[in-house]
Amino acid sequence: MGRISEDTRTRNEEAIRAAMDRLLRGDLPSGGKCDLRTLASEAEVPRTAFYAKKNRDGTARPGPYQHLAQEFERRLTALRDAGSVPDPRAAQIERLKEANAALKSRLDQRDAELETLKDFKRRALSQIAAQHLEIERLREQAEAVGNVRRLPSGRAGTAPYGSCS
Repeated sequence: MGRISEDTRTRNEEAIRAAMDRLLRGDLPSGGKCDLRTLASEAEVPRTAFYAKKNRDGTARPGPYQHLAQEFERRLTALRDAGSVPDPRAAQIERLKEANAALKSRLDQRDAELETLKDFKRRALSQIAAQHLEIERLREQAEAVGNVRRLPSGRAGTAPYGSCS
């Protein structure tokens, strides 16, 4: 970038400030973000003008619009700290991160519930099996003693005594 006139610099600064205001309001171009690259593109200035340069002797000198880049970053940080995000994609990313964290939490909770239910099922099946074995043992014991009589079964289709039907 060669030397520019004072009029060109003033027009570029006005264009940068106008583009800065648009971006910080959330008026982003298609495919653009709220960053220096988009700011430079919207203001039609080279992006390198926002960064420090080096002299031939190695010392640093500020870029012609570095102060505007710092102002842009400062205003963007202030908006983010206030809870406003001008970039809808950044807001969407934050929402998706929060939703992802909530889903992971729910998944962990469901896994814990599932493990509890599996344990309950194992214990219930074990108790049922033990009860079945006990019933079979008692039946064999009753048959071995021989002094237990079976009660007569009721006739099918008759109501039990005391029934209202």
